[in-house]
Amino acid sequence: MAKEKLDILFEDNHLIVINKKCGDIVQGDKSGDEPLSEKVKAYIKEKYNKPGDVFLGVPHRIDRPVSGIIVFAKTSKALSRLSVMFQQKDKEINKIYWAIVQKCPRLEEETLTHYLLKNEEKNRTNVFDKLKKGAKEATLEYKLLTRSQKYFMLEVKLHTGRHHQIRAQLAKIGIPIRGDLKYGAARSKSGGGIGLHAREISFIHPVKQEPVKIIAPVPNQDNLFKEFQSMLK
Repeated sequence: MAKEKLDILFEDNHLIVINKKCGDIVQGDKSGDEPLSEKVKAYIKEKYNKPGDVFLGVPHRIDRPVSGIIVFAKTSKALSRLSVMFQQKDKEINKIYWAIVQKCPRLEEETLTHYLLKNEEKNRTNVFDKLKKGAKEATLEYKLLTRSQKYFMLEVKLHTGRHHQIRAQLAKIGIPIRGDLKYGAARSKSGGGIGLHAREISFIHPVKQEPVKIIAPVPNQDNLFKEFQSMLK
């Protein structure tokens, strides 16, 4: 069986950035499916003819049904610095997502702040308007970019990085993401996954100290994302 080709957006001695397909898991889980991290290790091992185990650090993740940018660290120095950068609030690493929703948002632009509490048993996040014991503050801002007859595409900027944050916060204001049955979407999306794409990331390189900005093309098989992307050109 031929090896699956990775969609590599950026690579140097310290980092490798992949455009993840919806359905891929970033790290191994109880499903037993091969994670993206192992596919990237195999690529590095083969390309650079590396003996023994390949080092690959995972400083952040995105959900399995989400597509888009994942940054991996090829050195321990890059990993330790990136891990700190991803945990900072406001914000050494700037992330932009595109989200497709089926209902019109209540405002064209808005900043949302809620308190999120992860339910481990159900692997979902509960959202509260006021502080609740164990909950963490979560903030994002969204802007309406474009629309079709039935759908609306938002640009979402994260100020915090909580479990299922975008999915849960948008559902809380009545606009669940397309195909996201876990958070109230009416139906699944053909081709699987949900209408959420990690579109852009920008940061100062953790080793070279140079600005890095990466943009991930939308999934080839998602005609609605492609239609919206063409509207913005």
